[in-house]
Amino acid sequence: MGWAGFLLRRSAGTAAVVLLLSAGVFGLLYLAPGDIQQTLLGTRPATASTIAALRARYHLDDPVAVQYLRWLGGVLRGDLGVSIRTGQPVGAMLGERLPRTLVLTAYGTLLAALAGLPLGVLGALRKGRASDRLVVTAGVVGLSAPPFAVGLLLLVVFALGLGWFPVYGTGEGFAGELWHLTLPAVALAAGAAGMLLRFSRAALVRELDQDYVVFARARGLSAPVVLGYAMRNSLVPVLTAAGLVVTGMLAGTVLVEVTFALPGLGSLLVDSVTFKDVPVVQALALLLTLLIAAVNLLVDVAYSVADPRVRLGGGAS
Repeated sequence: MGWAGFLLRRSAGTAAVVLLLSAGVFGLLYLAPGDIQQTLLGTRPATASTIAALRARYHLDDPVAVQYLRWLGGVLRGDLGVSIRTGQPVGAMLGERLPRTLVLTAYGTLLAALAGLPLGVLGALRKGRASDRLVVTAGVVGLSAPPFAVGLLLLVVFALGLGWFPVYGTGEGFAGELWHLTLPAVALAAGAAGMLLRFSRAALVRELDQDYVVFARARGLSAPVVLGYAMRNSLVPVLTAAGLVVTGMLAGTVLVEVTFALPGLGSLLVDSVTFKDVPVVQALALLLTLLIAAVNLLVDVAYSVADPRVRLGGGAS
């Protein structure tokens, strides 16, 4: 199967998953405790005229399937509804906060890769030695540390104690915002670096034990060349870990943004759940679903670049 067929098949599968999950996101309105109209009213007084206007606005008297199709049509047109809490268009609220969450996720992923991958390679090359045991211990510690707990520790030590970083806020300009996002990104990167370390070390150890590595060394190839071959062949499990890292960071931003008082999607989700702002919660759930599906699609494409057999349907190349 060529590139066109591979991308078409992966994209179709992703679209089907997103469509299925969109039905679940729409179902949040009916899964919320209490009556639907009371959920949509939120903290507003429930007068007869308000309830009648609400039922007409959200077409609550229509069948559920019709309501879902109408909601999905609005989503495809970019109409995500209006916030119950603020009265603002949901799309505008998401557009204002999305860039900050994406920058934080990318920053954390970069820090995790810069820390985890070299340590994983070091552990594989020094297998069984003291440095390898130290690397493995660091990976276990990183995986065991919740992001919000790491964030609180970083705030106490580096913001309140040493005063090297700001306690909260977003900063001004690109450099200022990046500086304010450093501690949150480190909090996100701690566990992610541990995962990348464990996956990259295990994959490289397995490859270094393969027969082709022994043959390459016997032919007199230099150590860097042999290591390059082994690292390329260990990319698939590392890419799997990278996909898990990015999706995990998208979920981890919820607590980290609240810890550092960052106005991103995570803090918006917490506020919306607290005030039962269902349209915003629905839009956030759908947006996170789309982002995670996009990450998984990119990982699938990266698989095919690292190993052409994936693109060819798993057969021999």
